[in-house]
Amino acid sequence: MSKVDNKIINSIKVLALDMIDKAGSGHPGIVLGAAPIMYALYKDHLNIIPSKPNWFNRDRFILSAGHGSALLYSVLFHAGFDIDMEELKNFRRLNSLTPGHPEYRTTLGVDCSTGPLGQGLAIAVGVALGERYLRGIVKEEKEKSKLIDYYTYCLCGDGDLMEGISYEALSFASTQNLNKLIVIYDHNCVSLDSKTDLTFTEDVELRFEALDFNIIRVKNGNNYNDITDAISDAKKSKRPSIIIVDTIIGYGSLLEGENKVHGKPLAKDDLENIKKNLNIDNVSFELDNELLNAFQEAIINRVDKKYKEWVEEYNHILESQNEGLHNLINLLEKNEFKIDFDNSKFKISEDYNEELRLSNEKILNFISPKSPFFLGGSADLSSSCKTNLTKSSIMTSDNPLGKNIYFGVREHAMGAILNGLALTNLKVFGSTFLSFSDYLRPAIRMSALMNLPVTYIFTHDSFYVGEDGPTHQPVEQLSSLRMIPNLITFRPADINEIMGSWEYILRNNCPTCLVISKEPKPRYKYTNAKFVKYGAYMIRKEKYRLDGIIIATGSEVEMALDIAKNLFTAGRDIRVVSMPSMELFLKQNPKYEEQLLPKDVPIFVIEAGNSFIWNRFATKKEYIFGINKFGASGKKEEVAKYYKFTKNDILERIACYLEDNDMLDII
Repeated sequence: MSKVDNKIINSIKVLALDMIDKAGSGHPGIVLGAAPIMYALYKDHLNIIPSKPNWFNRDRFILSAGHGSALLYSVLFHAGFDIDMEELKNFRRLNSLTPGHPEYRTTLGVDCSTGPLGQGLAIAVGVALGERYLRGIVKEEKEKSKLIDYYTYCLCGDGDLMEGISYEALSFASTQNLNKLIVIYDHNCVSLDSKTDLTFTEDVELRFEALDFNIIRVKNGNNYNDITDAISDAKKSKRPSIIIVDTIIGYGSLLEGENKVHGKPLAKDDLENIKKNLNIDNVSFELDNELLNAFQEAIINRVDKKYKEWVEEYNHILESQNEGLHNLINLLEKNEFKIDFDNSKFKISEDYNEELRLSNEKILNFISPKSPFFLGGSADLSSSCKTNLTKSSIMTSDNPLGKNIYFGVREHAMGAILNGLALTNLKVFGSTFLSFSDYLRPAIRMSALMNLPVTYIFTHDSFYVGEDGPTHQPVEQLSSLRMIPNLITFRPADINEIMGSWEYILRNNCPTCLVISKEPKPRYKYTNAKFVKYGAYMIRKEKYRLDGIIIATGSEVEMALDIAKNLFTAGRDIRVVSMPSMELFLKQNPKYEEQLLPKDVPIFVIEAGNSFIWNRFATKKEYIFGINKFGASGKKEEVAKYYKFTKNDILERIACYLEDNDMLDII
């Protein structure tokens, strides 16, 4: 390692430590242990143009060990990304561009939000999968093209590999043979609470040997040359790679090698001693411009020719008549994703009656052929969720353009991999049972945090699944999904509302959940795909006067209509409102809610799930008919009767609340 290399690494360390010191919080251990890794990666390998941070053929870097954000920001600043020094001084401060963990779309050079351990690693698998898919599309149009041809790098730590999602995701990466995925493992044998001899004693090399990864070991994490050579070797591999770098957490600190250096600022004397030993005695946040220039010139000299060659091909494609590649460029540069989804072209017979999951399957297969950028899969439940794209093949290492992704029984990894695919601008979906949404909830949360257009399709949406019993009968899941900020949840009542849900999904780049019943349902007379975007709308209007309102979703809309019909026979005029998306309804002008749900009449709610979230709309809590207990195994009719969730049970209670004795006589 040259003296200049050593000085730049030391400068990166000290700037990051100054940020942590000024903030009064942060993670100095990874800064002192992993700085040589980051320097080798950015100086010698990452194909990036700091002045063009969104170049779509740049190599991607994901810091799965997101607590090392100060190290990342320091490297980005040294590398020449347009980050103001004041932002570094405001590390971890409100509204700064240097938040406590990396945030996508906040800091230039940050390719992904990270923090929950394991998520970044699994997202990196999705990014690598997306690169391979897009590269395959380009190769079909132009075999020798380099329009899409980048590596995905991920820096992870012991904590990432302890999280179960890491095994799920890396097992999938191996099965798919994602050879352009390079994982760098900061192996320091320390976590927050202790050394890992108390918690993580497996032989990591043997684990990755079993996964059939290309394994490279660097025994001295301070040896920049060995690290850069290892990355060079990994890029030649025909298998996904892991580079295990043995590092010392907090290297050079008085707390070197201890868990105490992981997650809190260094003592003043410790910081001063480190600077002295590194021969840096400058004022905090003052840097040597010669070192900055040397680092930045090294990147430019290495990447500039490659970038110019790429620009030449890019311009040639723009001048060509290749519509497929033009569409791809628009997708990657402008996120332009257009599908002509006109529900009026979807013909439905008057006597239509079908399981909603089958209706959704028809719509998926209506959408899929219209764009190569729409794809998805299931956590080993596509045959039950009915999410196979029948006109496409299964994605494999030998068939990278298959649009059906078989994730295997890996719900948690599926969600994170979908996030990675969405980060490459693909429009993706994943499916499983609603009760299993808990397995991938952290990934759904990351979709919402990054505002990624991932659609989660959840079927078997209530205790109506019957014989499978309470483990498969969701109760609280629907409400919990609605509580995630920036996530839109749909629970459509029939094929019309499923079409309306997809119309919204395809026209809006946001994360969504589509909750689908396996119950057969007709096409209702007054449901309307065009009204789904409002979140709620009237499907039965009162004829003479408004005596009450019933709000329902999904399967319970049919029940609400039947109850309203029965009440009308007894002289009660009831409005029925379908609410396929509570979140979209709450976004509407308050006047719309006042018109649809006037407060001077009783408002009831029927939904086969947790009732507590409905207090916002129901007149009284007793007016909410839901399920607040776990289900039971039995035929759906038996279970519904047992929990008093039949039409007659709810009709009787509503009649009592309306003080309608005549109604009680006809039940």
